[in-house]
Amino acid sequence: MNTNNLSTGILGIWWLLSREDWTKDGQQRVDPILGSDPIAILAYAKDYFSAQFMKRSRTGSDIQPNQPGKNNTSAMGGYDAYFGTYQINEKTGKVSHTIIGSINPSNIGMTVERTLEVNKDELIIKLETTTQEGEAVVRTLVWQRVS
Repeated sequence: MNTNNLSTGILGIWWLLSREDWTKDGQQRVDPILGSDPIAILAYAKDYFSAQFMKRSRTGSDIQPNQPGKNNTSAMGGYDAYFGTYQINEKTGKVSHTIIGSINPSNIGMTVERTLEVNKDELIIKLETTTQEGEAVVRTLVWQRVS
């Protein structure tokens, strides 16, 4: 894991390339709320972050309540957006994000933990979470730096 200078390596604007959920026994799961190929943008500034995710093809049927997975936020209508502060553990590569504002009021005040790795202009984020049914998965998000 390349965690050297993570605090400076994550700074910038990132565009989502992929978002996949896998069970411990190697089965892929698709998040029905944001789909298999959401559009997303992520920004890191010193001490602050913001993230927006959208299901690629939103329809009226996407507007449904959903329970957040463990260690995760809850979207609304096929859209998830939130911002806040973060703290980095340089030794482990883990980043704690504390949510100050969100499209969903139930996310406000949450702290979620992710493992981050930066390799030049690629950011890989991993988190342990659960599906809507409560099944444990590891979500991997791959981002490309755009600024």
